[in-house]
Amino acid sequence: MVAIKLQKEENRRDFLKVFPQLADEVLAEVRKYNMPEDAYKWVEKMLYYNVPGGKLNRGISVVDTVRILKGGKTTEDDIFKATVLGWLIEFLQAFFLVSDDIMDGSITRRGQPCWYKSENVGMVAINDAFILESCIYIFLKKYFKQTPYYVELLELFHEVTFQTELGQLCDLITAPEDHVDLSKFSVGKHQFIVIYKTAYYSFYLPVALAMHMVGVKNEEAYKKAHDILIPLGEYFQVQDDYLDCYGSPEVIGKIGTDIMDNKCSWLINQALALASPAQRKVLDEHYGKKNSESEAKVKQIYLDLKIEDVYKAYEDKSFKDLTALINKLDESVGVKKLVFTEFMDKIYRRTK
Repeated sequence: MVAIKLQKEENRRDFLKVFPQLADEVLAEVRKYNMPEDAYKWVEKMLYYNVPGGKLNRGISVVDTVRILKGGKTTEDDIFKATVLGWLIEFLQAFFLVSDDIMDGSITRRGQPCWYKSENVGMVAINDAFILESCIYIFLKKYFKQTPYYVELLELFHEVTFQTELGQLCDLITAPEDHVDLSKFSVGKHQFIVIYKTAYYSFYLPVALAMHMVGVKNEEAYKKAHDILIPLGEYFQVQDDYLDCYGSPEVIGKIGTDIMDNKCSWLINQALALASPAQRKVLDEHYGKKNSESEAKVKQIYLDLKIEDVYKAYEDKSFKDLTALINKLDESVGVKKLVFTEFMDKIYRRTK
């Protein structure tokens, strides 16, 4: 167990070592256009503030998946290319989060002020988000244009970005902060939002990128991977919803705001399904209100309805169902069970 932990820490260090090189390459592109020095410094600060600060699970998963699929026959070039692809998911994540924090009016992210809340940034962060997305295509062209799978990588990034934006749209129009209408919420709508907003880019994308890189051509392999990874991503987002309410801000790196932000979260949908008419009235009156007293009343309803116990039962069932799906996988299609058990190990009963 200690050896595995040390190996994971080493893999994370190796992954992080590549970021300064990629940042320098973006900055070289900026220099190429003769940008003024203050703009150059702005981009440099923005990159380091937003891209490398997270858990990096998505990015490192590309490297882990390439290692597993190649079965120990990885070259240094394989690891470097997989690391670049991993960082491109982190650039994509940064693009989404910078934008999402503005749309949600969030205060903190990863234990520090959201980028748009940083001194003198404000709405310039919108353009910064566009720059972060553009970096993906700079690196794909630089490192993968000569590969036989370049077009597949381009299409995959475009498709998954679009899917995530559709999930975000559904989230925003279902639960606008300035108009609370809990009748718009449903378990089915929540499922659509989490699958499209989170599962595709956080779970399917890292594995599909690795599969393209190692030369998997069988469409059935991608379908099997999809059919395990999307429910896995759904489970991950339900965990996120739970941690927003019950996680410690010091541990999760942000202050939970889902109740005040009128979020269509898993918790409120479970509460709506279980609430008595009197409890429903309290939820209608207090959910989405920007004050701590209303938030406390909603949390009291969650307590009365034992939503934490409902979550724990959901977590146990999800683990069993996902384990069964993984065990049924026929590895002859071109993808290995270990890819998926690695993901499970990273997220099962996480606290942040």
